Amino acid sequence: MSQKVLAIDDSQEIHQLLGVRLRGEGVTLHHALDGEQGLKMARELQPDLILLDIDMPDHTGFEVCQKLKSDPQTECLQVIFLTAADQVFAKVQGFDLGAIDYITKPFESAELRARVRAALRTKRYQDLLATRAQVDGLTGLRNRAYFDRRLDDELATARRSGRPLSLVLLDLDHFKRLNDDFGHPFGDRVLQAVGEVLVACLRGTDTPCRFGGEEFALVLGDTDGKVAVAIAERIRARLAALRFEQRNQIVAVTGSLGVVVSTDFAAPASLSAQQMIKAADEALYTAKRAGRNRVCRGLCEPVGAGVAVAG
Repeated sequence: MSQKVLAIDDSQEIHQLLGVRLRGEGVTLHHALDGEQGLKMARELQPDLILLDIDMPDHTGFEVCQKLKSDPQTECLQVIFLTAADQVFAKVQGFDLGAIDYITKPFESAELRARVRAALRTKRYQDLLATRAQVDGLTGLRNRAYFDRRLDDELATARRSGRPLSLVLLDLDHFKRLNDDFGHPFGDRVLQAVGEVLVACLRGTDTPCRFGGEEFALVLGDTDGKVAVAIAERIRARLAALRFEQRNQIVAVTGSLGVVVSTDFAAPASLSAQQMIKAADEALYTAKRAGRNRVCRGLCEPVGAGVAVAG
């Protein structure tokens, strides 16, 4: 996928020149002719790099950069200033505002391309590090930090749309005993296999995360209780069918799952992530108390054979 570059400049000629100079660099170039349009496009596009002119009639580039860096939606965007001026104080001001580089007009083609390539390379490294910081190293699933952000985002979407959001918590049964009996490397194998089961059982829009230890969390956007329970039951059955060979023994693994749906709460419009997690956790432990290896849906009536009910 090509990286996005947003050019903010009041000169049509500069936009045309940038298009020519950056042709062949594998970027998608977007254009804004004034500061206000540039700020709006920056929020919508989330470009990998902004080329920002300093001398514009409505807002100077310094003012635009200051607004970009004070907005949580755009504060992390990379900015390179474009200017005909070459004064040291202007460069210092630009760097103090958060710009990463400075290109003086008229552009020297090789220098422009080299500076843009360097900025975009840095952005790719930053994205890679950010992604790795959100991935559980053992299972390859998203980690708890990512889960917290995703659940908040999905809750906000559910409030706006009125569509249901489901949350499933999964805990492996007697996992400590498996670690004690067969060792932690075996436990790691089990956790990796569980991660594979979750990926295989879920839809592309669902988000499986390692919640911590032997516990997993599934964020199911635009999903009602019936579908969420069906997904949870499919996962439970797949886990129960797993078999591991260790020390000449065949080892089985089971899991207990708690399901909650945003629309089952008394005040879904003000529902918090912590409330959902707490309710799903209570449903999960109801499943544990009911004998383990089962699905429990909280805050609702019984929904089918073999499914426990929280409360």
